[in-house]
Amino acid sequence: MSGTDLFETLKVALPDLRGRLGAESVLKDFTWFRVGGPAEVLYSPADEADLVYFMQAVPADIPVTTIGLGSNLLVRDGGIDGVVIRLGRGFNQIAVEDGSRLRVGTAVPDVNVARAAADAGIAGLAFYRGIPGGIGGALRMNGGAHGTETCDVLVEARAVDREGNLHVLSVDDMHYTYRHCGAPEDYIFTQALFQGRSGDPAEINTEMDEIAAYREEAQPIKSRTGGSTFKNPDGNKSWQLIDAAGCRGLAVGDAKVSELHCNFLINEGEASAADLETLGEIVRERVKKTSGVELEWEIKRLGKPA
Repeated sequence: MSGTDLFETLKVALPDLRGRLGAESVLKDFTWFRVGGPAEVLYSPADEADLVYFMQAVPADIPVTTIGLGSNLLVRDGGIDGVVIRLGRGFNQIAVEDGSRLRVGTAVPDVNVARAAADAGIAGLAFYRGIPGGIGGALRMNGGAHGTETCDVLVEARAVDREGNLHVLSVDDMHYTYRHCGAPEDYIFTQALFQGRSGDPAEINTEMDEIAAYREEAQPIKSRTGGSTFKNPDGNKSWQLIDAAGCRGLAVGDAKVSELHCNFLINEGEASAADLETLGEIVRERVKKTSGVELEWEIKRLGKPA
């Protein structure tokens, strides 16, 4: 079935859909690397109820993939089969609850959570200033920075499963470990409730400014990059292993290991997803050869090769 055929099939099957459907939709515009092939069908739900309706009706044999803000994502050049779901405006609410809690839609950028918490005098969430991407990705990867992880501040998350059922998961239900969430892979997170503590807005903003300054000095945040490429192995820093393996500045086409922070891959111009993935695998091979450590990808790689 082509993307156009799938699009028409879904339109017929979902007469009351309020979200947007598009056939053969470009995905590279949604990823920070600016690479990757199309989605056969791209669906942007109007809100949680629209997502539930869609998931209840979409045929079980059609693959469904969810992406966030695209910061930690490499879409391969052949694109993604089936339906790609990208949450948007219907999932960008932020509300203060009980003085020191924030309820947040999963399309909200992490930095906006940090800013909203600061404005409300809620301490403990400033670390989100240092994480690229959105809250959905932070939930799925136990995103963290500067000594704090999502599991340290999460109270509960809402999610919709492949059959369109709603779930409310406690932080224990998420089964978090380092950069990993043990909730079912087919759960699409829609909302998170975070617990902070009372704090002084001026002090929180100072902390956020320090985090932002560190990122600008230490990371290639103005380049087309996907953030940290590999997870830190136990007892090691990935960047140190990569540097020791002689990979700083290594390139494949326009894909390059950042010279500023060598756990970042960057697209210097017209790199393909294949260039970036090939470069990453070369880095893994060289690190394995020099240190015996096998680096694990932190960036999510989705789709098929060209």
